[in-house]
Amino acid sequence: MNQKYNKLTPEEEKVIIHKGTEPQFSGQFYKHKEKGIYTCKRCGAELYRSDDKFDSDCGWPSFDDEIKGAIKCLPDADNLRTEIICSKCGAHLGHVFEGENQTPKNIRHCVNSISLNFKKMNKNIQKAYFAGGCFWGVEYHFQKLTGVVSTKVGYMGGSVDKPTYEQVSAHGTGHAEVLEVIFDTKKTSFEEIAKHFFEIHDPTQINRQGPDIGDQYRSVIFYTNQKQKGTAQKLIDILKENWYKIVTELKEADTFWEAEEYHQKYYSKKNALPYCHVYTKRF
Repeated sequence: MNQKYNKLTPEEEKVIIHKGTEPQFSGQFYKHKEKGIYTCKRCGAELYRSDDKFDSDCGWPSFDDEIKGAIKCLPDADNLRTEIICSKCGAHLGHVFEGENQTPKNIRHCVNSISLNFKKMNKNIQKAYFAGGCFWGVEYHFQKLTGVVSTKVGYMGGSVDKPTYEQVSAHGTGHAEVLEVIFDTKKTSFEEIAKHFFEIHDPTQINRQGPDIGDQYRSVIFYTNQKQKGTAQKLIDILKENWYKIVTELKEADTFWEAEEYHQKYYSKKNALPYCHVYTKRF
């Protein structure tokens, strides 16, 4: 296969091709704080988000999650550690460690800076998290909304790491089914998409949405900053003034656990329509 990769310097080849390690505390991304995406220096594939980077004081950049499908884990040649490589081109990145309890996800990808490049995040791009019944239907109504860049379904607000759909459905984890919405503030606003949220589900139902019953179907806005919280509260107050008995909770966003692949864009895959989410004008 004549795959074209970026040209590497001899120092980069020592790490990326020959599986070396850059000197501790020397890498340009060790204390790097900018928002954006870390990419593979060899092929350009997106590997890590800045939101998943944390200070471990180990001397190399540390991440507690990767972009789904971007990383492969292999037994290291020393038979003691687990090597991580780029899924697309096989470039050596570093090693992964578990059980250190440094973040809620309890995992650390220890990555060589020299294996990475960085793309700054567009300052107009923001995230929001909404729970309002089955996440299939919530995602369906947000997917084509003006200003929405991408959506992803998952779980938030519980007490168990890496919950599965079966665990959440059994009501033992406390998680809600949640939609992550990434949106462009030049094209829309948090207020506009929050209004949409209140209009595509019934915010007066407790722990249910239509025929779906359970705490995972509760109505919640998981805010990412105080401005989002204030805006959401303002909308709730407006609805209450109009005699809606709103039960929607406002909770600070915590760890978002991505749901299984078969849940993503569910109705688009099935070419079907939601059965418990109907748009109703409320503002």
